[in-house]
Amino acid sequence: MYKIISKKLVVPKEFDVWVEAPRVARHVKPGQFVIIRTNPQGERVPLTVADYDREKGLIRMIFQTVGKTTAEFADMNVGDCLTDILGPLGMPSEIKNYGTVLMVGGGVGIAALFPIIRALKEAGNKVYTILGGRTKDLVIMKEECEKYSDELLITTDDGSAGKKGVVTDAMVELAERGVKIDQSWAIGPSIMMKFASLKAKELDIPMFVSLNPIMIDGTGMCGGCRVTIHDQIRFACVDGPEFDGWGVNWNEFMNRMRQYKDEEKMSLEKYKAEMGEE
Repeated sequence: MYKIISKKLVVPKEFDVWVEAPRVARHVKPGQFVIIRTNPQGERVPLTVADYDREKGLIRMIFQTVGKTTAEFADMNVGDCLTDILGPLGMPSEIKNYGTVLMVGGGVGIAALFPIIRALKEAGNKVYTILGGRTKDLVIMKEECEKYSDELLITTDDGSAGKKGVVTDAMVELAERGVKIDQSWAIGPSIMMKFASLKAKELDIPMFVSLNPIMIDGTGMCGGCRVTIHDQIRFACVDGPEFDGWGVNWNEFMNRMRQYKDEEKMSLEKYKAEMGEE
């Protein structure tokens, strides 16, 4: 059993949780994920590891309630236990000294980006970080990301923090300032990663993106997470989750992300009704 050690609400519907998982904590690397089950009858849901404490045997997950299982997880309290945590899964990020790197994060994707930022800084890179959100409250982990960044830029749709605009505006700003980027990452909503990748290609910046589509077994056996990269079929769970953003078939990926949206909504509504929630 995997006990919840701490839990806090970051912003509405987003939770920051530390959980006991000693074996995962001992082996996990930046960019990897786990698959959880909240109960023996529950579905399997992938969540990226946002941080880890190897000595204490803890892993950190920051997630948004979007379906039944994340709603169940959100309803759990300190001292409660998850039934399963499988991991670490996926290929870790390619951490090395590239020179100058650009890190682009949005929404809960910032949580997945953070351990990569830290590892790249510790590997000797100069790190520029761009964090974006609709409003200032949705730009999470600013202080933690800033600690390992040489420069942090914030963009918000409504201008409530940083500069009004989107992350690609900040990418253009850096290019106009003459900043030469050797490698970049973008993690966040699909639409953000798509346009960040398109802008990176336009600016001739190599870019990794983290694709977290529907996963079932997390081992490549079911094929449920197949994606097309440079016209080749890949499995996000075992070949990724990080891929060359220039080569992703974004329209196919985004359509696949939406294919079970109605069923997910029905399942969440049924759970809320059972729990007496509106």
